[in-house]
Order: sequence, then structure tokens, then C-alpha cells
Amino acid sequence: MEKIWLKSYPPGVPAEINIDDVPSLVALFEEACATYADHVAYISMGREMTYRELEAASRAFVGWLQSRGVQKGERVALMMPNLLQYPVALFGTLRVGCVVVNCNPLYKPRELEHQLKDSGAVAIVIVENFAHTLAQVIAHTAIRHVVVTPVGELLGALKGLLVNFVVRHVKKRAPAWQLPGAVSFKAALAAGRRHGGQAVALAHDDLAFLQYTGGTTGVSKGAMLTHGNLVANVTQAHAWVKSVLRPGREFVITALPLYHVFALTANCLLSLMIGARNLLIVDPRDIPGFVKEWSKYPVTALSGVNTLFNALLNHPDFAKLDFSTMNITLGGGMAVQGPVADRWQRVVGVPLLQAYGLTETSPAATINPPDMKEFNGAIGLPISSTEVSIRDDDGKEVPLTQVGELCIRGPQVMKGYWQRPDETENVFYPDGFLRTGDIGYVDAQGFVFLVDRKKDVILVSGFNVYPNEVEEAVAMHPGVRDVAAISVPDERSGEAVKIFVVRKDPTVTEKALIAHCRGLLTGYKIPKHVEFRDDLPRTNVGKILRRALKDGA
Repeated sequence: MEKIWLKSYPPGVPAEINIDDVPSLVALFEEACATYADHVAYISMGREMTYRELEAASRAFVGWLQSRGVQKGERVALMMPNLLQYPVALFGTLRVGCVVVNCNPLYKPRELEHQLKDSGAVAIVIVENFAHTLAQVIAHTAIRHVVVTPVGELLGALKGLLVNFVVRHVKKRAPAWQLPGAVSFKAALAAGRRHGGQAVALAHDDLAFLQYTGGTTGVSKGAMLTHGNLVANVTQAHAWVKSVLRPGREFVITALPLYHVFALTANCLLSLMIGARNLLIVDPRDIPGFVKEWSKYPVTALSGVNTLFNALLNHPDFAKLDFSTMNITLGGGMAVQGPVADRWQRVVGVPLLQAYGLTETSPAATINPPDMKEFNGAIGLPISSTEVSIRDDDGKEVPLTQVGELCIRGPQVMKGYWQRPDETENVFYPDGFLRTGDIGYVDAQGFVFLVDRKKDVILVSGFNVYPNEVEEAVAMHPGVRDVAAISVPDERSGEAVKIFVVRKDPTVTEKALIAHCRGLLTGYKIPKHVEFRDDLPRTNVGKILRRALKDGA
């Protein structure tokens, strides 16, 4: 496809990026720590950590890994929420040349066992709250070295004791566990300082992450993301938004978990590149606590998903915050709904920029221009050095504005799936384009519009109905807080649309919602079934799980 999107690029954004001078994420990390040494890098529960402290602590973790005989290329699992321990362990693991395996702390034993066995991880850093899960499966894995860290371990003596007491004895969130030979994070860092660490040479082709994906649709598989993939993506993202981000002066709030690829790149790595302060939110589902933390700081940037923005907007204290410092809000991970974006701009005063990506693309592939004045419904323009192609079921490119599968090629696209050559072959075309499984089109200005996931399309009497469109229409009703649409079997039409609704106004009825949809949707798109719920099932980053709703969850 001709790169028609280049004509719509914001001023100063290059068509191509060059990463030849940055051989690895480690080089990026070490340069940032030297440049911004005395700047605050992370804040967690009131405890500040500077870039200088981050560099020293991560170097100590290098020493601990090497003292245990862990070698370049081996896999190290990290299983914790947004705590100071995460960036220390993350960059320490990368500096020793190991591959980070990010694990969701909420995994059940079966899920954790699969990921540890599949990756062949030899070491793990896990927060104490979830050590009992590891204890149930560790015997079936290759794990040889275990670090168990209490939540408050790096917060300072008094605060750490208090936080750990509350977690263990008041909230009772740290079940008993037994992992013989496990050490604390502080003990590991102390041992690492005594041992000292050796620098490891790294290049673009070296693996940096096994980022697992596909767990909600089948067997979870590890996307192999190289240092080159991640350096490229953070460079692409920086080139795109640098006009609104000031080096050494930004204050980022990180609510999405850093173990998820969206926050990993958008918050952890991009913040590193520009020397930003990063406020870590441990539990983003605690909206009152989140709003309270926000109120203490001059936040300039936020990334999130539609459900997070919606939850914030519906909290009575959110609109009372001071938004005068805000520069940018980035939405991804799921479709941003128009009503949510419009309300966000009215309340916060900055547009909600929709972006798009996949785990397999590190993740950013398209982003809306930062100078956009209002929500446009697009997932953005292909970012620098990125190509898109819209293809039919036979793999042939369709004409401009026609709908087909969105395919992506660029330096941020993964190397493949870990130990799954067949899966890798199935997801790539011979010309290197990645098949996303998403349905969309490109308009005459080069903006990409996502219609829906291919597998979520509802077929009503032979007509395609896209859940996102139905959900957006329902969300426009003032009495609706949240909504999800799925297909259900129907004797007459084959499939019909069913919506699950969380009400803002408890008096809203099924009849009222269907009447509302009749004014916005073609007949075959109107929901035939309505079910009211108190909440909807979600992934760890807040995406609604349509599959779980189909399965009766």
C-alpha cells in the first residue's frame, strides 16, 4: 500500500527512524541514568527512587544473578504489580543479558506453570502475596532461584514494616507459603553488591522479552521481542509525541501494570528515554485510591484503556483534580469509545489520543497525532518506519477505504513465537507482514480505522455486525456505565446481538435501551437480548472479556 499517511504526519515527525546508535535497551537505560541521575525516576507509596539509585540497585541485581550462575540468554520471570522492585529487577535482568518473562500476578497455578515451563525460566522474582501460587507448581518447572519480596520491601524501614503488616495481617493478602532456598529482594541486592556484576554485550537481535499473549483465546504463547524491537518502538513513540513531552520535566502516572506490553513501552521505556518521574499505582481497580494519589502530584501524562478512563470519569472526586499540568492522554489496549473520549476532553481539557498495537508489535503500530483537536474514531496513522496493508481472506490487498484484515510490517514486529514455528508461520505473510486478526480500513488521509476483531464479528442473516459499533451506540445512552456485545445463537437469523450492561441509572430498562439503539443502528444491528450486570469480566488491564461472557461468566 502506498504510504499515503505520510502526508498527514504532524510537523517534525520523520517518515523513518534510525536506531543504529542504540544497540540495546541496556544502552538506552544506562544513558538515561547518566543524563538524569539526580532526577526522580519512580514514586511508590510516597517513596522516591532517583535514576542514580535505580542504576545502582539494578547493577546489584546483575551481581546477584551472576553469583547464582545465571547466563546470558536464560529466562528470568517477574511476577509482581507496579512496585519499585519491578524496574530494579527488570533492568537488572536485561543488563545481565537475560530474557524477561513477565507474569501476571493474578495467574492461577495452571496458568503460571504453563508459562514457566514453556519459557524454561530459571529464576523468578515474585511478590509475597502470590508466592503460594508458585509453591504449588515450582517442582514442575526449571526454576532454580527464587526471590520473594514483600510489597513494602523497598519503601524504607518504618513504612515498609507498616505496609507489610497491613498486607499480611489486616488485609490478609499474603497466604502462607513454603519455597525452600528463597531469598528476599534486599538479601539478593546485598549479595549482588558483594559479588559485583560484569557487563554483557548486547545487540538488536538479542531477545529482551518473552511476552505471553493469546491466553484468552487458546494456549498462551510467548512473543519473542528483541532489544531491536523495543528500541525501535520506544524511538517511534518518542518521535511521535516529542512535541508535547519535555525531557526531564514530565510526570507520568502509571496505573496499567508494567508487566503488560502497553505500559512497558508507553510508561516504563518512554519515561526512561525522557527522564520522566513515574508514579506507580499498585492497584488501578481501587479508583478512590487512584484519584487520591493523583491529587498529590502535578501529573502531565497518562496512558490507559477505555474502562479505566470511564471509571475515573464516573468517580465523584475525579473532576475536582487540577488538570492544568496535563499534556497528553493516550488510550489503547481496546477501542476507545466516542462518548468516553468526548467526556474526557470536556473534563480534563486534553484530547484522548487513541493508539493501536499488539503484543507482537511491541506494541505501538498506529497513533493519532498529538495535535489532534478532538476524537476522530481512528486508531491513528502508521508511525514512523511502519507499513500497513489491508488484505482479504486470500491475502490480497484491497483498495483504499475497503474493509479487510489489518496487517503490519516494521522494525517493532516480533521475531516470532517462542518454540512455535508453525504458529509463527501462520501469523506472517511471506512478505513479512504480520496478520493482526483485526478488521479495519484506511481512509484517504491515511488514518486507520478499526472495525473489530475478526473472531468477534457477529453474523446476522448474512450481515456482519461489529460489537464495537453496537457498544459505542449503547454507551451513548446517559444511563449506561459500561457495555459489552456478543453473538448468541438465533433460530431465525443464525446469530443475534446480545448486550451486557452495567447501569449508571438503575431505572434504565431493556425496552429503553433497544429503543435508543433503534435511533442509531440499522435494524439487524439492534440488540435482541439485554442482560444487566453489576460488573463485566475483564483482563488484568481492564479489557472486557467477550469470550468469558460467551462462556457464561
